[in-house]
Amino acid sequence: MARDQDSSGSGAAISAGEKVTPMMAQYLEIKAQHPDCLLFYRMGDFYELFFDDAVAAAEALDITLTRRGKHLGEDIPMCGVPVHSADSYLARLIRKGFKVAVGEQTEDPAEARKRGSKAVVQREVVRIVTPGTLTEDVLLDARANNYLAALARAQNCYALAWVDISTGDFHLSRVAASEIDTELGRLLPGEILVSERLLADDRMAQSALAEWMPRVTTRPATDFDSADGEARLKALFGLGSLDGLGTIERAELAAAAAIVGYLEETQKQNLPKLARPRVETVNETMAIDRATRRNLELSETLSGERKGSLLATIDRTVTGGGARLLAQRLGAPLTDPVEINGRLDLVGYFVERETLRERLRSRLRRTPDMERALSRLSVGRGGPRDLAAVRDALGAAGTIRAALAAEIERSDLAGTPVQLERAMTGIGEHAALVDRLTAALQPDLPLTTREGGFIARGYDGTLDEFRTLRDESRRLIAGMEGRYRESTGIANLKIKHNKLLGYHIEVKPAQAGKLMEPPLSAEFTHRQTLANAVRFNTAELADLAGRIGEADVRALAREMELFEQLRQQVLGQWDDLMAAAHALAELDVATALAELAEASRFTRPVVDDGLDFSVVGGRHPVVERFLVEAGSQPFVANDCNLASDQRLWLITGPNMAGKSTFLRQNALIAILAQMGSFVPAESAHIGVVDRLFSRVGASDDLARGRSTFMVEMIETAAILNQATERSLVILDEIGRGT
Repeated sequence: MARDQDSSGSGAAISAGEKVTPMMAQYLEIKAQHPDCLLFYRMGDFYELFFDDAVAAAEALDITLTRRGKHLGEDIPMCGVPVHSADSYLARLIRKGFKVAVGEQTEDPAEARKRGSKAVVQREVVRIVTPGTLTEDVLLDARANNYLAALARAQNCYALAWVDISTGDFHLSRVAASEIDTELGRLLPGEILVSERLLADDRMAQSALAEWMPRVTTRPATDFDSADGEARLKALFGLGSLDGLGTIERAELAAAAAIVGYLEETQKQNLPKLARPRVETVNETMAIDRATRRNLELSETLSGERKGSLLATIDRTVTGGGARLLAQRLGAPLTDPVEINGRLDLVGYFVERETLRERLRSRLRRTPDMERALSRLSVGRGGPRDLAAVRDALGAAGTIRAALAAEIERSDLAGTPVQLERAMTGIGEHAALVDRLTAALQPDLPLTTREGGFIARGYDGTLDEFRTLRDESRRLIAGMEGRYRESTGIANLKIKHNKLLGYHIEVKPAQAGKLMEPPLSAEFTHRQTLANAVRFNTAELADLAGRIGEADVRALAREMELFEQLRQQVLGQWDDLMAAAHALAELDVATALAELAEASRFTRPVVDDGLDFSVVGGRHPVVERFLVEAGSQPFVANDCNLASDQRLWLITGPNMAGKSTFLRQNALIAILAQMGSFVPAESAHIGVVDRLFSRVGASDDLARGRSTFMVEMIETAAILNQATERSLVILDEIGRGT
C-alpha cells in the first residue's frame, strides 16, 4: 500500500481498510482539524508530536527524534516535551514561525478505563498558540506590546483593528492605502490577519503588505464580514448599540469581525477580557513611515538591537506597564497641543518634586504587572501568583494614591495637573479586595493551581478540615496503632501502607491466631498471609484510610473552588482594575520622564498649533548618552530655526562633520516634544508636526530595474507629494554620485 501524504501535514492519512490503534486514530482526527499547526498531543506528563510535526519540532527545538509504532508499514516519527516546561519550548517554536495546537486530556484516565481496557482518554484542542495570541510571561517581552492586527477593506475603504490580549487593549482605525505600512510600522504586530481575497485581488494592499508577509495569516474572506463584526462587538461587550463607541465604519467592523472570530477560534472557550475598542483617526498622531522609524532608530537600531535606540536611551520606567506605555507614546506622538501639554504638565510636576518622585518610583519598582496578570486570569491561564500580583499592585496603588493626596493637600490645588487628577481617579479604592486576597493567599505561592497549597490556613473551614485530616494522618495512624497494641496485647503490631492493599495491620505469624479468634476476630478481618507476616484490616482503619485517601483530592478540589471564587471576584472588577493599572503606568512614565529630564538636562518645550520650529542649544540624545558613558568630550549643542522665511535648510560640510546627526537630532526633538517629554535643548518651540519624513541612505533596487539615484528620486517624490505645511522632512545625501 502506497504511503499517502494528507493535507494536515501530519505525514499520514488513514487509508481504506487500514487498521490503526484507537490512540493514533484520535490523533489523526484532531490533527486533521488543525492542518496549519503543530499538534501538542497530551500523553501523561508529556506533549507528544508525531509524523511530520515531530520531524519539524525536533529540528526546530534540537531535541531527539524517536519512533513509536508503525503506520502504513513505516515507523512513526515521534518527539515530546515535558508539560511542566512546555512554555519554553512553545516560545522557541513561536519565534521560528510555527503555530501550535495544544491538545489536552479532557477526561480522567480512570473514567476512560471504565469503558474498557482499550478505551482512549478523551482529548481536544483547548488553545491554539500563535504569534499574536500570547499571554504567558515567558512568551512575551514584558516591556513591549504584542499586537494581533487585522486589515480589512469595505466600500473601497481600508481599516485596521488591533488587540493585545495580554493587556486587553483594543483599537480600531480607518487608514488610507498609502498609510497601511506606516501604521503597521507603528504597531509592529506579531501577527496580521488578512483575507485571502484581499491578498489575491488588491494590488495596493499587496504592495503595502509586501514586507510584512512573514507575519501575515491568511483567513477566509467570510471572516471579514462587517455585519458579523457589529454582532460580535455587541455580544462581546453586552451592548444594544455601538453608538457609544463612536463612529465605526464598515471596514472597521470587518476588521473587528476577523479579530474577535480569530480569538474565539484560537482561545476556544476562554475568550480574553478586552477593553471596549477605542476608535482612532490617523491624524491624532504624527505620521511616521516605517523607513523613517528605521532611519531614526526609534525603538531599535539599524542592526536590530534595542540598545542604542532612542527608546533605550530615554527609558527610565520601572514597571512593565510603564515601559509599554512609553513605547506606545514614542511610536505615536500626539498632534493635539492640549493633550501634549497635559502630559508635559504632569512631567513638570514631578520634575519640581524630587522627593515625591523618588518615593513613587521606589514603590512602583516593586509593583507587579497587573495588566498581564488580569489577562491571564481572564483566559483561564492564571494562577495563584497572578492573584497575588493583583493584590500587590493594588496595595502599591493605594500607597501611591495616599502619597499624592498628601502632596496635593500640602500644595496649591489649583496647580495640580489635570492628568494627575485623572490618575488618582483611575487608581480608585480597592482596600476590600486587597484585604480579601491577603487573607486568602499563602505567603509562598506555587506557580499553578494544580500544585495546591496556595490558600492560607484559617481562610476556609472546610479546606482546613481536609488539610487537618491529610496532614495529621500519621499522628492519627500512630494513635490507632497504639490503641490496637493495647487492646490486643500485641506489642509489635504495626499499621503499614502499600499501593496494593493501602493501609493495613501487620503482625507476626505466631501472633495472628489471636486476631482470628473471638472476641478480636469480630473487629479484625484477615486480609493476607505471607511467610513472615499476616495482614488484617478493621472497619475503623478502612474508614480512616478512605478519608485520608480522599483528603488530598478533596483539599485540592476545594482550593480550586476557592481560586475560582477569587478569580471571578477579581474579574468582576476588571474595568476598575484595568483603570488602576493604566493609572500606574501613566505615573511610571511621567516620573520616569521627569527623572530623565533632571538627569540629562532636558527642558520643557513650548508646543502649540503654530508653524514655528525653533531649537536653541539642541543635542542628539542618543549620541550625547554615548559620549557620557564613554567618558568622552561633551556633545556640542547647536541651533535650528525653521522660521517662515527660512523653511528650507541646506546643510553642507565634509564627511564626519555631524550633518546626519544634526538632521536626526531635530527630528528626535520633535518626536520627544509631541510624545509629551522634555527635550535635550536649552529651549524649543515646536509647532505641531503632522508628518515626519526621513530619507537616508537609499540603495539599488535592481530587481525592479532601479538604480540608487532612481530610488532616491522616487522616495523624494513620494515625500513631496505627501508633505504638508506642518510636515518635517529630513533628506540626507540626495543624488549622490550624480
